[in-house]
Amino acid sequence: MNAVMNRDAEATRRRLLRAATDEFAAYGIAGARVDRIAAAAQSNKAQIYHYFGSKDGLFDAVFDAMCRETVDEVPIDAADLPGYAARLFDSYEARPWVQRLATWYRLERAGTGVMLTVVLESNGMKIEAVAAAQRAGILPDRFSAEELLGLVLHLSGFWSANIPEFEASLGPADVARRREVVREAVAALIAG
Repeated sequence: MNAVMNRDAEATRRRLLRAATDEFAAYGIAGARVDRIAAAAQSNKAQIYHYFGSKDGLFDAVFDAMCRETVDEVPIDAADLPGYAARLFDSYEARPWVQRLATWYRLERAGTGVMLTVVLESNGMKIEAVAAAQRAGILPDRFSAEELLGLVLHLSGFWSANIPEFEASLGPADVARRREVVREAVAALIAG
């Protein structure tokens, strides 16, 4: 009986996270509605507050899950930063909500003092991997490890962060070409 209840509870929690991902990606934290999330998850508002404490807590859980999934799917390879950036690009193409959630996070959570452990740990691990590659002479040290990682991360998300007017000037998206631009840009960045 207890195993069935735990399985049902976990299934409810997963449905809420899936529905919340869609809602937050579309509307941000302020615009998201717990009623819509609950309805899309075939649950109720009380369950949201039970599992996550608040709408902000639910957003943090969504963002945490998204970050963990990205770290697991696209581990850093400091010896191949161009390939790492291209794989991040692929991940963003497959999961377009990632960049939308990151944008909402920057807009609505900056300055609140909220720092998600998964993001801090992931950034720390990536910075150390880049720094180790710099110490080993694999990567140039003209930029600090933090700066180099930041540039790589931003280049990997370059295409998904453009405004519609810039997208219109580019014409139809050639995903393979865009991926290659990311890879080549990072290769040029680290080419001594």
